[in-house]
Amino acid sequence: MGRGIALVAARFGFTTRVVEPNAKAAESARAEVEKILERSKEKGEIDAAAAETTRKNLTWAGGLDAAKGSDLVIEAVPENLALKAEIYRGLAPHLGPSAIIATNTSSLSITELAATSDRAPRFLGMHFFNPVHRMRLIELVRGLETSDEALAITEEVSREMGKETVLVRESPGFVTSRVNVLIGNEAFAMLETGVASARDIDKALKLGLNHPMGPFELVDLVGLDTRLSILEYLHRALGERFRPSPLLVQYVKAGRLGRKVGRGVYEYPS
Repeated sequence: MGRGIALVAARFGFTTRVVEPNAKAAESARAEVEKILERSKEKGEIDAAAAETTRKNLTWAGGLDAAKGSDLVIEAVPENLALKAEIYRGLAPHLGPSAIIATNTSSLSITELAATSDRAPRFLGMHFFNPVHRMRLIELVRGLETSDEALAITEEVSREMGKETVLVRESPGFVTSRVNVLIGNEAFAMLETGVASARDIDKALKLGLNHPMGPFELVDLVGLDTRLSILEYLHRALGERFRPSPLLVQYVKAGRLGRKVGRGVYEYPS
């Protein structure tokens, strides 16, 4: 998700520094950004000059000190509160008092995350959707102490990135995640009981309900481990209707995590 956010920010003129300490992950991200730019050129969505400007707006770094001087930091690490808190502590020495931190979490408490930072009034949720360069929505999620100013600045940045926003009061799963994981969980339940094949379930939702992707195509893109983590959190917060499908749990235990590892619900030959 972070690579997609970085690409869109750079594409729309923001000086963008990507912090990724894992060299292999950084190289993978750069390669994917390049592929998207090339496909966009082939489709006539951007010209060569715009692609080159995007590349110039992007720099890559391995340490959080690269965030020094940033006005807005968008955190997009995995859905783990302790890991996110560690990132915010590492950012603190490098950010000025006016800098805003936006987390791309799709389910965790913004207020709880903000409390682990040094800037709760300038902390909020900025929930993007995959693939970031195609999906138009950003959910802006307000925590208990998020200031009007931080919200207004982030809304303006979102518009300048070509996105539309909805404002959500903090609640587990916000709007989209709560609905989406229920659809995905029910799809796994239908697959487990033999109602239909994965491909036919995906086809039914795309052609019958006009979804751009089927639930299994989507979970393979997002990551089955990420989806399971979200469901487990919502199950604890909101009750039994969010209990993860046993089949989803089995897939994760089997290492079938989606496109990122080459197999999830579907197989992805390298």
